[in-house]
Amino acid sequence: MANFVLVAGAWLGAWAWDDVVPELRAAGHGVRPLTLSGLAEKSGAPAGQQTHVRDVVREIEAHDLRDVVLVGHSYAGIPVGQAAERIGARLRRVVFVDSNVPVHGESFVSAWPDGRAMIEASTAATGGFWAPPPEGDFAGQGLSDGQIGRIVGGATPHPGATLTEPAVLGRAIGELPATYVKCLLDGPEPGPDVVELLRGERWQLVELDTGHWPMFSCPRELARVLLDAGADRGVSQT
Repeated sequence: MANFVLVAGAWLGAWAWDDVVPELRAAGHGVRPLTLSGLAEKSGAPAGQQTHVRDVVREIEAHDLRDVVLVGHSYAGIPVGQAAERIGARLRRVVFVDSNVPVHGESFVSAWPDGRAMIEASTAATGGFWAPPPEGDFAGQGLSDGQIGRIVGGATPHPGATLTEPAVLGRAIGELPATYVKCLLDGPEPGPDVVELLRGERWQLVELDTGHWPMFSCPRELARVLLDAGADRGVSQT
């Protein structure tokens, strides 16, 4: 049995995994969807990126989880990637779902032109939080009107500091056993940093013919990918 810890990206909480959780539990696994500080039912609380890393580590250690398949979607790949190295032998595999991956000393917006200044200007107008996108931004991502409505209706402003703080890694992330899930409607291939990581022996690529929010657009297909990842313990860690 694996223990899946599921962390959704910006603006979302544990509720985003509602259609994925039953498939994983039906296969006999433990499943813990996690809301990060400042989001969903925890909305309004100030949080930085390291707060989110601690959220993930604390969830795993508090419940003494083993054989953990740690799943990070979109923004959440950054705190999840850092948490994955910190939980040591508890980790079975980390799965990045169309996500960013942490780079030591770099932030979520480091690769964006004027990213930090843009985010800080945006969050200054909203009390330090990044406002959720409008419905139109979800077009072309394989989502029905109802699915878009669920995302927009459930989204909450995202703590801005989490986007500009740098990641802290103790070792190369390529050393972790990992699966990267690329959602093809959001671009035909991963970014250059992920492409480089996929050249290593411990990383695998899986493609889904859907958009950036597969937990809504194709939850059963995503669940099958996660189950496959959980069945593969990857290269044993030293």
